[in-house]
Amino acid sequence: MEPYSDRLESLRAQMAEQQLDALLVPRADEYLGEYLPAYNERMAWLSGFSGSAGAVVVLRESAAIFVDGRYTLQVRQQVSQQLFSIHSLIDEPPLQWLKAQLSPGQKVGYDPRMHTQAWALQAQSALARSEQELVALERNLIDTCWQDRPVPQSQPAMLLEEMYTGQASADKRAQIGSAIRAAGADVAYIFAADSCAWLLNIRGRDIPCLPLVLGSGLLYANGEMQFFCDPDKIPAGFAEHVGTGVEVFEEASLAQVFASLSGKVVLHDAQAANAWSRQQLEKSGARVLVGTDPVELPKACKNPVQVQGMRDCHIRDAVAEVQFLAWLDAEVAAGRLHDEAQLSDQLFGYRAAQDLFQETSFDTISAAAGNAAMAHYNHLNGEPSRLGMDSVYLVDSGGQYLDGTTDITRTVAIGKPAAEVRRSFTLVLKGCIALAQARFPAGTSGASLDILARQFLWQQGLDYEHGTGHGVGSFLSVHEGPQRIGKGASDVALRPGMVVSDEPGYYKSEEYGMRCENLLVVIEVGEMVDSGKQLLAFETLTLVPFDRRLLDRDLLTGAELTWLNEYHSRVCSVLSPRLDGDDLTWLERTTRPL
Repeated sequence: MEPYSDRLESLRAQMAEQQLDALLVPRADEYLGEYLPAYNERMAWLSGFSGSAGAVVVLRESAAIFVDGRYTLQVRQQVSQQLFSIHSLIDEPPLQWLKAQLSPGQKVGYDPRMHTQAWALQAQSALARSEQELVALERNLIDTCWQDRPVPQSQPAMLLEEMYTGQASADKRAQIGSAIRAAGADVAYIFAADSCAWLLNIRGRDIPCLPLVLGSGLLYANGEMQFFCDPDKIPAGFAEHVGTGVEVFEEASLAQVFASLSGKVVLHDAQAANAWSRQQLEKSGARVLVGTDPVELPKACKNPVQVQGMRDCHIRDAVAEVQFLAWLDAEVAAGRLHDEAQLSDQLFGYRAAQDLFQETSFDTISAAAGNAAMAHYNHLNGEPSRLGMDSVYLVDSGGQYLDGTTDITRTVAIGKPAAEVRRSFTLVLKGCIALAQARFPAGTSGASLDILARQFLWQQGLDYEHGTGHGVGSFLSVHEGPQRIGKGASDVALRPGMVVSDEPGYYKSEEYGMRCENLLVVIEVGEMVDSGKQLLAFETLTLVPFDRRLLDRDLLTGAELTWLNEYHSRVCSVLSPRLDGDDLTWLERTTRPL
Protein backbone atom coordinates (compact mmCIF):
# COMPACT_ATOMS: atom_id res chain seq x y z
CA MET A 1 0.00 0.00 0.00
CA GLU A 2 2.98 2.26 0.55
CA PRO A 3 3.85 4.74 -0.86
CA TYR A 4 0.42 5.36 -2.39
CA SER A 5 -1.29 5.85 0.97
CA ASP A 6 1.16 8.65 1.83
CA ARG A 7 0.68 10.22 -1.59
CA LEU A 8 -3.09 10.26 -1.18
CA GLU A 9 -2.80 11.87 2.22
CA SER A 10 -0.40 14.49 0.93
CA LEU A 11 -2.81 15.27 -1.89
CA ARG A 12 -5.77 15.50 0.48
CA ALA A 13 -3.86 18.05 2.53
CA GLN A 14 -3.54 20.16 -0.61
CA MET A 15 -7.25 19.69 -1.34
CA ALA A 16 -8.11 20.89 2.15
CA GLU A 17 -6.10 24.08 1.61
CA GLN A 18 -8.10 24.71 -1.57
CA GLN A 19 -11.39 23.83 0.21
CA LEU A 20 -12.09 21.04 -2.28
CA ASP A 21 -14.29 18.03 -1.61
CA ALA A 22 -13.09 16.09 -4.64
CA LEU A 23 -10.27 16.18 -7.18
CA LEU A 24 -10.26 14.79 -10.73
CA VAL A 25 -6.99 13.25 -11.94
CA PRO A 26 -7.19 12.09 -15.56
CA ARG A 27 -4.60 9.99 -17.35
CA ALA A 28 -3.58 13.06 -19.33
CA ASP A 29 -1.21 15.98 -19.34
CA GLU A 30 -1.29 19.57 -20.54
CA TYR A 31 -0.71 18.48 -24.15
CA LEU A 32 -3.68 16.05 -24.17
CA GLY A 33 -1.75 13.59 -26.32
CA GLU A 34 -2.01 9.82 -26.50
CA TYR A 35 1.44 9.30 -25.02
CA LEU A 36 2.83 10.93 -21.87
CA PRO A 37 6.45 11.61 -20.93
CA ALA A 38 7.47 10.05 -17.63
CA TYR A 39 7.40 13.37 -15.77
CA ASN A 40 3.71 13.82 -16.63
CA GLU A 41 2.48 10.37 -15.53
CA ARG A 42 0.56 11.92 -12.63
CA MET A 43 -2.15 9.28 -12.42
CA ALA A 44 0.45 6.50 -12.34
CA TRP A 45 2.35 8.29 -9.57
CA LEU A 46 -0.80 8.58 -7.50
CA SER A 47 -2.26 5.09 -8.04
CA GLY A 48 0.37 2.77 -9.50
CA PHE A 49 -1.74 2.12 -12.60
CA SER A 50 0.31 2.25 -15.81
CA GLY A 51 -2.42 1.82 -18.44
CA SER A 52 -2.91 4.29 -21.27
CA ALA A 53 -6.43 5.43 -20.34
CA GLY A 54 -8.33 6.08 -17.15
CA ALA A 55 -9.05 8.54 -14.37
CA VAL A 56 -8.83 8.81 -10.60
CA VAL A 57 -11.23 10.66 -8.33
CA VAL A 58 -9.95 11.57 -4.87
CA LEU A 59 -12.46 12.38 -2.13
CA ARG A 60 -11.66 13.52 1.39
CA GLU A 61 -11.82 9.99 2.81
CA SER A 62 -11.84 7.66 -0.19
CA ALA A 63 -10.68 7.36 -3.78
CA ALA A 64 -11.78 5.60 -6.96
CA ILE A 65 -10.08 4.59 -10.20
CA PHE A 66 -11.86 4.21 -13.54
CA VAL A 67 -10.54 2.09 -16.43
CA ASP A 68 -11.99 0.58 -19.58
CA GLY A 69 -12.33 -3.11 -20.44
CA ARG A 70 -8.75 -3.39 -21.71
CA TYR A 71 -7.39 -2.95 -18.20
CA THR A 72 -9.80 -4.91 -16.00
CA LEU A 73 -7.11 -7.42 -15.03
CA GLN A 74 -4.18 -5.03 -14.98
CA VAL A 75 -5.78 -2.49 -12.65
CA ARG A 76 -6.39 -5.17 -10.02
CA GLN A 77 -2.76 -6.26 -10.25
CA GLN A 78 -1.32 -2.76 -9.94
CA VAL A 79 -3.69 -0.78 -7.70
CA SER A 80 -4.43 -1.28 -4.00
CA GLN A 81 -8.12 -2.00 -3.55
CA GLN A 82 -7.79 -0.89 0.06
CA LEU A 83 -7.08 2.61 -1.22
CA PHE A 84 -9.09 2.73 -4.46
CA SER A 85 -12.43 1.30 -5.47
CA ILE A 86 -12.40 0.13 -9.11
CA HIS A 87 -15.01 1.20 -11.65
CA SER A 88 -15.73 1.04 -15.37
CA LEU A 89 -14.73 4.14 -17.29
CA ILE A 90 -17.48 3.37 -19.82
CA ASP A 91 -20.37 1.98 -17.77
CA GLU A 92 -19.90 4.23 -14.74
CA PRO A 93 -18.05 7.39 -15.85
CA PRO A 94 -16.25 9.46 -13.20
CA LEU A 95 -18.65 12.41 -13.26
CA GLN A 96 -21.69 10.19 -13.01
CA TRP A 97 -20.17 8.37 -10.05
CA LEU A 98 -18.93 11.57 -8.45
CA LYS A 99 -22.31 13.31 -8.51
CA ALA A 100 -23.75 10.49 -6.43
CA GLN A 101 -20.96 10.77 -3.83
CA LEU A 102 -21.24 14.50 -3.19
CA SER A 103 -23.84 16.73 -1.60
CA PRO A 104 -25.17 20.02 -2.99
CA GLY A 105 -22.72 22.86 -2.51
CA GLN A 106 -19.59 20.71 -2.57
CA LYS A 107 -16.65 21.54 -4.84
CA VAL A 108 -14.81 19.45 -7.42
CA GLY A 109 -11.34 20.61 -8.42
CA TYR A 110 -9.71 20.05 -11.79
CA ASP A 111 -6.66 21.25 -13.67
CA PRO A 112 -7.99 23.00 -16.80
CA ARG A 113 -4.77 22.14 -18.61
CA MET A 114 -5.62 18.43 -18.42
CA HIS A 115 -9.11 18.59 -19.97
CA THR A 116 -10.56 19.92 -23.21
CA GLN A 117 -12.80 22.94 -23.21
CA ALA A 118 -15.66 20.76 -24.47
CA TRP A 119 -15.25 18.43 -21.47
CA ALA A 120 -15.10 21.35 -19.02
CA LEU A 121 -18.37 22.81 -20.31
CA GLN A 122 -20.09 19.44 -20.14
CA ALA A 123 -18.77 18.70 -16.65
CA GLN A 124 -19.73 22.13 -15.38
CA SER A 125 -23.28 21.67 -16.65
CA ALA A 126 -23.60 18.14 -15.24
CA LEU A 127 -22.40 19.12 -11.77
CA ALA A 128 -24.51 22.28 -11.72
CA ARG A 129 -27.64 20.15 -12.10
CA SER A 130 -26.71 18.57 -8.76
CA GLU A 131 -25.84 21.97 -7.31
CA GLN A 132 -22.16 21.06 -7.20
CA GLU A 133 -19.36 23.32 -8.36
CA LEU A 134 -16.51 22.63 -10.77
CA VAL A 135 -13.44 24.62 -9.73
CA ALA A 136 -10.58 25.35 -12.15
CA LEU A 137 -7.25 25.22 -10.28
CA GLU A 138 -4.36 27.56 -10.97
CA ARG A 139 -1.77 24.90 -10.14
CA ASN A 140 -1.76 21.14 -10.37
CA LEU A 141 -1.99 19.74 -6.84
CA ILE A 142 -0.11 16.54 -7.68
CA ASP A 143 2.87 18.59 -8.86
CA THR A 144 3.10 20.18 -5.42
CA CYS A 145 3.27 16.71 -3.79
CA TRP A 146 5.50 14.86 -6.28
CA GLN A 147 8.91 15.30 -4.70
CA ASP A 148 10.94 12.91 -6.88
CA ARG A 149 9.31 13.86 -10.16
CA PRO A 150 11.46 12.94 -13.20
CA VAL A 151 13.20 15.79 -14.99
CA PRO A 152 11.91 16.56 -18.50
CA GLN A 153 14.25 15.59 -21.31
CA SER A 154 15.60 18.37 -23.49
CA GLN A 155 16.80 16.75 -26.69
CA PRO A 156 17.14 18.98 -29.75
CA ALA A 157 14.44 19.01 -32.38
CA MET A 158 15.04 17.44 -35.78
CA LEU A 159 14.72 19.60 -38.88
CA LEU A 160 12.87 17.33 -41.31
CA GLU A 161 13.99 17.95 -44.87
CA GLU A 162 11.64 18.78 -47.73
CA MET A 163 12.64 15.52 -49.44
CA TYR A 164 10.48 13.88 -46.74
CA THR A 165 7.80 16.53 -46.16
CA GLY A 166 7.17 17.51 -49.78
CA GLN A 167 6.35 21.10 -48.85
CA ALA A 168 8.24 23.96 -47.19
CA SER A 169 7.11 25.31 -43.84
CA ALA A 170 6.54 28.80 -45.25
CA ASP A 171 4.21 27.41 -47.91
CA LYS A 172 2.26 25.39 -45.35
CA ARG A 173 1.86 28.38 -43.06
CA ALA A 174 0.70 30.59 -45.92
CA GLN A 175 -1.83 27.90 -46.97
CA ILE A 176 -3.28 27.48 -43.48
CA GLY A 177 -3.14 31.23 -42.86
CA SER A 178 -5.42 31.74 -45.87
CA ALA A 179 -7.85 29.22 -44.40
CA ILE A 180 -7.80 31.09 -41.08
CA ARG A 181 -8.62 34.34 -42.87
CA ALA A 182 -11.41 32.64 -44.83
CA ALA A 183 -12.90 31.40 -41.54
CA GLY A 184 -13.13 34.99 -40.34
CA ALA A 185 -10.31 34.83 -37.80
CA ASP A 186 -7.14 36.85 -37.28
CA VAL A 187 -5.21 34.02 -35.68
CA ALA A 188 -5.65 30.34 -34.77
CA TYR A 189 -4.44 28.67 -31.60
CA ILE A 190 -2.67 25.53 -32.84
CA PHE A 191 -2.85 23.41 -29.71
CA ALA A 192 -1.84 19.98 -31.04
CA ALA A 193 1.90 19.35 -30.97
CA ASP A 194 1.73 17.24 -34.13
CA SER A 195 0.02 20.11 -35.98
CA CYS A 196 2.88 22.39 -34.96
CA ALA A 197 5.40 19.76 -36.06
CA TRP A 198 3.70 19.51 -39.46
CA LEU A 199 3.60 23.28 -39.91
CA LEU A 200 7.26 23.77 -39.03
CA ASN A 201 8.63 20.55 -40.59
CA ILE A 202 10.24 19.53 -37.33
CA ARG A 203 10.18 16.38 -35.25
CA GLY A 204 11.34 15.69 -31.70
CA ARG A 205 12.10 13.11 -29.03
CA ASP A 206 10.04 14.36 -26.11
CA ILE A 207 7.79 11.28 -26.04
CA PRO A 208 8.57 7.63 -26.84
CA CYS A 209 7.00 6.45 -30.13
CA LEU A 210 5.69 9.89 -31.05
CA PRO A 211 8.33 12.14 -32.68
CA LEU A 212 7.21 15.50 -31.32
CA VAL A 213 8.51 18.65 -29.71
CA LEU A 214 5.95 19.35 -27.01
CA GLY A 215 4.43 22.78 -27.38
CA SER A 216 1.72 24.80 -29.10
CA GLY A 217 1.49 27.75 -31.43
CA LEU A 218 -0.36 30.80 -32.66
CA LEU A 219 -0.66 30.95 -36.42
CA TYR A 220 -1.72 34.28 -37.92
CA ALA A 221 -3.69 34.84 -41.10
CA ASN A 222 -0.55 36.23 -42.77
CA GLY A 223 1.31 32.95 -42.16
CA GLU A 224 3.45 34.19 -39.29
CA MET A 225 3.71 31.88 -36.30
CA GLN A 226 4.65 32.03 -32.64
CA PHE A 227 5.80 28.65 -31.33
CA PHE A 228 5.72 28.01 -27.56
CA CYS A 229 8.12 25.29 -26.41
CA ASP A 230 11.42 24.81 -24.60
CA PRO A 231 13.76 27.07 -26.64
CA ASP A 232 16.72 24.89 -25.70
CA LYS A 233 15.30 22.25 -28.04
CA ILE A 234 15.51 24.52 -31.08
CA PRO A 235 18.64 23.57 -33.06
CA ALA A 236 20.96 25.69 -35.14
CA GLY A 237 19.58 26.31 -38.59
CA PHE A 238 15.98 26.45 -37.44
CA ALA A 239 15.34 29.99 -38.74
CA GLU A 240 16.64 29.11 -42.20
CA HIS A 241 14.68 25.85 -42.17
CA VAL A 242 11.26 27.38 -41.42
CA GLY A 243 11.73 30.67 -43.28
CA THR A 244 10.82 34.15 -42.10
CA GLY A 245 7.93 34.87 -39.78
CA VAL A 246 8.45 32.31 -37.00
CA GLU A 247 9.27 33.26 -33.41
CA VAL A 248 10.01 30.86 -30.54
CA PHE A 249 8.81 31.61 -27.00
CA GLU A 250 9.00 29.90 -23.63
CA GLU A 251 5.79 28.02 -22.87
CA ALA A 252 5.42 30.05 -19.70
CA SER A 253 4.91 33.18 -21.81
CA LEU A 254 1.76 31.84 -23.49
CA ALA A 255 -0.64 33.58 -21.09
CA GLN A 256 1.18 36.88 -21.62
CA VAL A 257 0.94 36.58 -25.41
CA PHE A 258 -2.73 35.61 -25.14
CA ALA A 259 -3.25 38.84 -23.22
CA SER A 260 -2.04 40.79 -26.26
CA LEU A 261 -4.84 39.36 -28.42
CA SER A 262 -7.55 41.58 -26.96
CA GLY A 263 -10.11 42.34 -29.64
CA LYS A 264 -8.64 39.79 -32.06
CA VAL A 265 -10.74 36.93 -33.45
CA VAL A 266 -9.00 33.71 -32.35
CA LEU A 267 -9.94 30.34 -33.86
CA HIS A 268 -10.05 27.75 -31.07
CA ASP A 269 -10.82 24.01 -31.22
CA ALA A 270 -12.89 23.22 -28.11
CA GLN A 271 -12.76 19.48 -28.84
CA ALA A 272 -8.96 19.35 -28.94
CA ALA A 273 -7.47 22.31 -27.07
CA ASN A 274 -7.39 22.41 -23.29
CA ALA A 275 -9.82 24.42 -21.21
CA TRP A 276 -7.04 26.59 -19.78
CA SER A 277 -6.31 28.12 -23.18
CA ARG A 278 -9.95 29.04 -23.71
CA GLN A 279 -10.19 30.57 -20.23
CA GLN A 280 -7.05 32.64 -20.84
CA LEU A 281 -8.29 33.88 -24.21
CA GLU A 282 -11.61 34.95 -22.76
CA LYS A 283 -9.80 36.65 -19.88
CA SER A 284 -7.68 38.60 -22.37
CA GLY A 285 -10.71 40.00 -24.17
CA ALA A 286 -10.11 38.04 -27.37
CA ARG A 287 -13.14 37.12 -29.46
CA VAL A 288 -13.12 33.31 -29.58
CA LEU A 289 -14.31 31.64 -32.78
CA VAL A 290 -15.10 27.98 -32.10
CA GLY A 291 -13.91 25.74 -34.91
CA THR A 292 -11.62 22.82 -35.74
CA ASP A 293 -7.85 22.74 -35.91
CA PRO A 294 -7.17 24.15 -39.42
CA VAL A 295 -4.07 21.97 -39.74
CA GLU A 296 -5.73 18.62 -39.03
CA LEU A 297 -7.28 17.93 -42.43
CA PRO A 298 -4.38 19.15 -44.64
CA LYS A 299 -1.98 17.14 -42.46
CA ALA A 300 -4.08 14.01 -42.97
CA CYS A 301 -4.09 14.35 -46.77
CA LYS A 302 -0.54 13.30 -47.63
CA ASN A 303 1.07 14.95 -50.64
CA PRO A 304 2.71 12.82 -53.39
CA VAL A 305 6.14 12.96 -51.72
CA GLN A 306 4.70 11.73 -48.44
CA VAL A 307 2.64 9.00 -50.12
CA GLN A 308 5.76 7.73 -51.86
CA GLY A 309 7.60 7.87 -48.55
CA MET A 310 4.87 5.74 -46.98
CA ARG A 311 5.22 3.22 -49.80
CA ASP A 312 8.99 3.11 -49.40
CA CYS A 313 9.06 2.73 -45.62
CA HIS A 314 6.46 -0.04 -45.81
CA ILE A 315 8.77 -2.04 -48.08
CA ARG A 316 11.64 -1.78 -45.61
CA ASP A 317 9.28 -2.51 -42.72
CA ALA A 318 8.01 -5.59 -44.55
CA VAL A 319 11.57 -6.90 -44.88
CA ALA A 320 11.90 -6.74 -41.09
CA GLU A 321 8.52 -8.45 -40.59
CA VAL A 322 9.36 -11.26 -43.01
CA GLN A 323 12.74 -11.82 -41.37
CA PHE A 324 10.99 -12.03 -38.01
CA LEU A 325 8.22 -14.37 -39.17
CA ALA A 326 10.71 -16.66 -40.91
CA TRP A 327 12.83 -16.77 -37.75
CA LEU A 328 9.75 -17.45 -35.62
CA ASP A 329 8.65 -20.39 -37.75
CA ALA A 330 12.14 -21.89 -37.56
CA GLU A 331 12.26 -21.47 -33.77
CA VAL A 332 8.87 -23.13 -33.29
CA ALA A 333 9.87 -25.99 -35.60
CA ALA A 334 12.97 -26.49 -33.46
CA GLY A 335 10.87 -26.58 -30.29
CA ARG A 336 12.10 -23.23 -28.99
CA LEU A 337 8.95 -21.52 -27.69
CA HIS A 338 10.02 -18.04 -26.63
CA ASP A 339 8.12 -15.66 -24.38
CA GLU A 340 6.31 -12.53 -25.56
CA ALA A 341 9.08 -10.16 -24.48
CA GLN A 342 11.78 -12.12 -26.33
CA LEU A 343 9.63 -12.14 -29.45
CA SER A 344 9.04 -8.40 -29.25
CA ASP A 345 12.75 -7.73 -28.81
CA GLN A 346 13.62 -9.95 -31.76
CA LEU A 347 11.20 -8.10 -34.04
CA PHE A 348 12.59 -4.77 -32.85
CA GLY A 349 16.09 -5.86 -33.80
CA TYR A 350 15.07 -6.61 -37.37
CA ARG A 351 13.16 -3.33 -37.67
CA ALA A 352 15.93 -1.23 -36.13
CA ALA A 353 18.35 -2.51 -38.80
CA GLN A 354 16.30 -0.90 -41.59
CA ASP A 355 17.35 2.34 -43.25
CA LEU A 356 15.81 5.56 -41.88
CA PHE A 357 14.36 3.77 -38.82
CA GLN A 358 13.98 6.03 -35.77
CA GLU A 359 11.90 4.15 -33.19
CA THR A 360 8.77 2.06 -32.83
CA SER A 361 5.46 3.80 -33.52
CA PHE A 362 3.83 2.31 -30.40
CA ASP A 363 4.55 -0.34 -27.78
CA THR A 364 4.49 -3.69 -29.57
CA ILE A 365 1.51 -5.89 -28.76
CA SER A 366 3.16 -9.31 -28.50
CA ALA A 367 0.41 -11.69 -27.36
CA ALA A 368 0.40 -15.46 -27.07
CA ALA A 369 -2.76 -17.61 -27.02
CA GLY A 370 -5.30 -16.25 -24.50
CA ASN A 371 -3.45 -12.95 -24.14
CA ALA A 372 -4.25 -12.25 -27.78
CA ALA A 373 -7.92 -12.09 -26.74
CA MET A 374 -7.11 -8.73 -25.11
CA ALA A 375 -7.06 -6.38 -28.09
CA HIS A 376 -4.62 -3.92 -26.49
CA TYR A 377 -2.58 -6.35 -24.41
CA ASN A 378 0.87 -5.23 -23.28
CA HIS A 379 3.35 -7.86 -22.12
CA LEU A 380 5.23 -5.15 -20.20
CA ASN A 381 2.38 -4.91 -17.68
CA GLY A 382 3.03 -8.31 -16.12
CA GLU A 383 4.98 -11.53 -16.54
CA PRO A 384 5.33 -12.24 -20.29
CA SER A 385 3.72 -15.50 -21.35
CA ARG A 386 5.43 -18.16 -23.43
CA LEU A 387 4.15 -19.47 -26.75
CA GLY A 388 2.01 -22.58 -26.53
CA MET A 389 1.64 -25.22 -29.19
CA ASP A 390 -1.53 -25.57 -31.25
CA SER A 391 -2.52 -21.97 -30.62
CA VAL A 392 -1.97 -18.54 -32.17
CA TYR A 393 0.41 -15.65 -31.64
CA LEU A 394 -0.69 -12.08 -32.40
CA VAL A 395 1.90 -9.37 -33.03
CA ASP A 396 0.80 -5.76 -33.64
CA SER A 397 3.76 -3.46 -34.20
CA GLY A 398 5.04 -0.54 -36.19
CA GLY A 399 7.95 1.72 -36.90
CA GLN A 400 8.73 5.40 -37.22
CA TYR A 401 10.91 6.15 -40.24
CA LEU A 402 12.07 9.49 -41.59
CA ASP A 403 9.82 8.93 -44.60
CA GLY A 404 6.74 7.49 -42.90
CA THR A 405 5.00 5.53 -40.18
CA THR A 406 3.95 1.86 -40.20
CA ASP A 407 1.43 -0.22 -38.27
CA ILE A 408 0.83 -3.91 -39.00
CA THR A 409 -0.78 -6.86 -37.24
CA ARG A 410 -0.20 -10.47 -38.19
CA THR A 411 -1.66 -13.52 -36.48
CA VAL A 412 0.57 -16.60 -36.63
CA ALA A 413 -0.24 -20.28 -36.26
CA ILE A 414 1.82 -21.99 -33.57
CA GLY A 415 1.50 -25.70 -34.32
CA LYS A 416 -1.93 -26.75 -35.59
CA PRO A 417 -4.72 -24.48 -34.33
CA ALA A 418 -8.22 -25.90 -34.03
CA ALA A 419 -10.79 -25.68 -36.81
CA GLU A 420 -12.72 -23.05 -34.84
CA VAL A 421 -9.64 -20.83 -34.75
CA ARG A 422 -9.09 -21.19 -38.49
CA ARG A 423 -12.75 -20.42 -39.15
CA SER A 424 -12.60 -17.25 -37.04
CA PHE A 425 -9.38 -16.12 -38.69
CA THR A 426 -10.83 -16.60 -42.15
CA LEU A 427 -13.90 -14.53 -41.31
CA VAL A 428 -11.62 -11.75 -40.13
CA LEU A 429 -9.45 -11.94 -43.24
CA LYS A 430 -12.52 -11.86 -45.49
CA GLY A 431 -13.46 -8.55 -43.86
CA CYS A 432 -9.94 -7.19 -44.33
CA ILE A 433 -10.07 -8.10 -48.01
CA ALA A 434 -13.54 -6.61 -48.50
CA LEU A 435 -12.50 -3.24 -47.09
CA ALA A 436 -9.27 -3.21 -49.07
CA GLN A 437 -11.26 -3.72 -52.29
CA ALA A 438 -13.79 -0.96 -51.61
CA ARG A 439 -14.58 1.70 -54.21
CA PHE A 440 -16.61 4.67 -53.10
CA PRO A 441 -17.63 8.18 -54.19
CA ALA A 442 -15.98 11.29 -52.82
CA GLY A 443 -17.79 12.41 -49.68
CA THR A 444 -17.92 8.91 -48.16
CA SER A 445 -16.86 8.67 -44.53
CA GLY A 446 -15.25 5.77 -42.73
CA ALA A 447 -18.47 5.12 -40.83
CA SER A 448 -20.12 4.14 -44.12
CA LEU A 449 -17.42 1.58 -44.94
CA ASP A 450 -17.16 -0.10 -41.54
CA ILE A 451 -19.76 -2.76 -42.32
CA LEU A 452 -17.60 -4.11 -45.14
CA ALA A 453 -15.10 -5.39 -42.60
CA ARG A 454 -17.67 -6.69 -40.09
CA GLN A 455 -20.21 -8.32 -42.40
CA PHE A 456 -18.83 -11.87 -42.33
CA LEU A 457 -18.46 -11.90 -38.55
CA TRP A 458 -21.95 -10.44 -38.14
CA GLN A 459 -23.40 -13.20 -40.30
CA GLN A 460 -22.11 -15.67 -37.69
CA GLY A 461 -23.29 -13.58 -34.72
CA LEU A 462 -19.76 -12.36 -33.96
CA ASP A 463 -18.18 -8.90 -33.69
CA TYR A 464 -15.23 -6.93 -32.30
CA GLU A 465 -15.40 -3.93 -30.00
CA HIS A 466 -12.64 -1.72 -31.39
CA GLY A 467 -12.74 0.46 -34.49
CA THR A 468 -11.89 -0.94 -37.88
CA GLY A 469 -9.47 1.77 -38.94
CA HIS A 470 -7.62 4.86 -37.73
CA GLY A 471 -5.66 7.50 -39.57
CA VAL A 472 -1.87 7.28 -39.63
CA GLY A 473 0.58 10.17 -39.84
CA SER A 474 3.73 10.59 -41.92
CA PHE A 475 6.56 10.20 -39.39
CA LEU A 476 4.02 11.48 -36.88
CA SER A 477 1.28 9.94 -34.77
CA VAL A 478 0.33 6.35 -35.58
CA HIS A 479 -3.20 7.36 -34.50
CA GLU A 480 -4.06 10.46 -36.52
CA GLY A 481 -7.36 12.20 -37.15
CA PRO A 482 -9.75 13.28 -38.35
CA GLN A 483 -10.55 10.20 -40.47
CA ARG A 484 -11.62 6.91 -38.88
CA ILE A 485 -13.38 3.72 -39.95
CA GLY A 486 -15.74 2.36 -37.33
CA LYS A 487 -19.20 2.29 -35.85
CA GLY A 488 -20.26 5.85 -35.20
CA ALA A 489 -16.95 7.14 -36.54
CA SER A 490 -16.58 10.78 -37.49
CA ASP A 491 -18.42 12.00 -40.59
CA VAL A 492 -15.19 13.38 -42.07
CA ALA A 493 -15.02 12.19 -45.67
CA LEU A 494 -12.09 10.09 -46.83
CA ARG A 495 -9.89 11.99 -49.27
CA PRO A 496 -6.96 11.15 -51.55
CA GLY A 497 -3.71 10.93 -49.62
CA MET A 498 -5.32 9.88 -46.35
CA VAL A 499 -3.76 6.78 -44.80
CA VAL A 500 -5.98 4.48 -42.73
CA SER A 501 -5.62 1.10 -41.09
CA ASP A 502 -7.75 -1.89 -42.10
CA GLU A 503 -7.86 -4.07 -38.99
CA PRO A 504 -10.88 -6.23 -38.26
CA GLY A 505 -10.40 -8.80 -35.53
CA TYR A 506 -12.06 -11.39 -33.35
CA TYR A 507 -11.35 -12.20 -29.71
CA LYS A 508 -12.59 -15.16 -27.68
CA SER A 509 -12.02 -14.32 -24.03
CA GLU A 510 -9.12 -16.17 -22.39
CA GLU A 511 -8.71 -18.49 -25.39
CA TYR A 512 -7.46 -16.74 -28.50
CA GLY A 513 -7.55 -13.55 -30.54
CA MET A 514 -6.72 -12.60 -34.08
CA ARG A 515 -6.43 -9.44 -36.11
CA CYS A 516 -5.47 -8.80 -39.73
CA GLU A 517 -4.11 -5.30 -40.20
CA ASN A 518 -2.79 -3.55 -43.28
CA LEU A 519 -2.40 0.17 -43.92
CA LEU A 520 -4.20 1.64 -46.93
CA VAL A 521 -3.88 4.96 -48.73
CA VAL A 522 -6.88 6.58 -50.40
CA ILE A 523 -6.37 7.08 -54.14
CA GLU A 524 -8.45 8.47 -57.00
CA VAL A 525 -9.41 5.89 -59.65
CA GLY A 526 -11.86 7.75 -61.87
CA GLU A 527 -15.36 9.21 -61.79
CA MET A 528 -18.78 7.92 -60.82
CA VAL A 529 -20.69 7.04 -63.99
CA ASP A 530 -23.99 8.58 -62.90
CA SER A 531 -22.88 11.70 -61.02
CA GLY A 532 -19.40 12.48 -62.28
CA LYS A 533 -18.21 12.55 -58.67
CA GLN A 534 -14.64 11.57 -57.94
CA LEU A 535 -14.36 7.77 -57.50
CA LEU A 536 -11.98 6.68 -54.75
CA ALA A 537 -10.39 3.40 -53.71
CA PHE A 538 -7.61 2.07 -51.49
CA GLU A 539 -4.05 1.11 -52.34
CA THR A 540 -2.60 -1.40 -49.87
CA LEU A 541 0.71 -0.19 -48.42
CA THR A 542 1.54 -3.14 -46.15
CA LEU A 543 3.42 -5.98 -47.87
CA VAL A 544 3.60 -9.00 -45.56
CA PRO A 545 2.07 -12.46 -46.15
CA PHE A 546 -0.94 -13.65 -44.19
CA ASP A 547 -0.55 -17.03 -42.52
CA ARG A 548 -2.07 -19.57 -44.94
CA ARG A 549 -2.04 -22.22 -42.18
CA LEU A 550 -4.87 -20.32 -40.48
CA LEU A 551 -7.16 -20.36 -43.51
CA ASP A 552 -10.36 -22.34 -43.87
CA ARG A 553 -10.32 -22.37 -47.66
CA ASP A 554 -13.93 -23.53 -47.90
CA LEU A 555 -14.99 -20.11 -46.56
CA LEU A 556 -13.12 -18.15 -49.22
CA THR A 557 -14.81 -17.23 -52.49
CA GLY A 558 -13.02 -17.42 -55.82
CA ALA A 559 -12.72 -13.63 -55.88
CA GLU A 560 -11.20 -13.58 -52.38
CA LEU A 561 -8.68 -16.28 -53.36
CA THR A 562 -7.77 -14.24 -56.42
CA TRP A 563 -7.21 -11.12 -54.30
CA LEU A 564 -5.07 -13.07 -51.81
CA ASN A 565 -2.99 -14.71 -54.54
CA GLU A 566 -2.43 -11.39 -56.29
CA TYR A 567 -1.52 -9.72 -53.00
CA HIS A 568 0.96 -12.47 -52.14
CA SER A 569 2.41 -12.35 -55.66
CA ARG A 570 2.99 -8.61 -55.25
CA VAL A 571 4.54 -9.14 -51.82
CA CYS A 572 6.95 -11.74 -53.21
CA SER A 573 7.83 -9.65 -56.26
CA VAL A 574 8.62 -6.52 -54.24
CA LEU A 575 10.46 -8.17 -51.34
CA SER A 576 12.40 -10.96 -53.07
CA PRO A 577 15.25 -8.70 -54.25
CA ARG A 578 15.78 -7.59 -50.65
CA LEU A 579 15.95 -11.04 -49.05
CA ASP A 580 18.18 -14.09 -49.35
CA GLY A 581 18.83 -17.50 -47.84
CA ASP A 582 16.25 -18.95 -45.47
CA ASP A 583 14.29 -15.68 -45.42
CA LEU A 584 13.80 -15.77 -49.20
CA THR A 585 12.89 -19.45 -49.09
CA TRP A 586 10.28 -18.74 -46.41
CA LEU A 587 8.83 -15.84 -48.41
CA GLU A 588 8.53 -17.91 -51.60
CA ARG A 589 6.87 -20.74 -49.71
CA THR A 590 4.34 -18.55 -47.86
CA THR A 591 3.34 -16.56 -50.95
CA ARG A 592 2.86 -19.42 -53.42
CA PRO A 593 -0.61 -19.43 -55.02
CA LEU A 594 -3.47 -21.10 -53.19
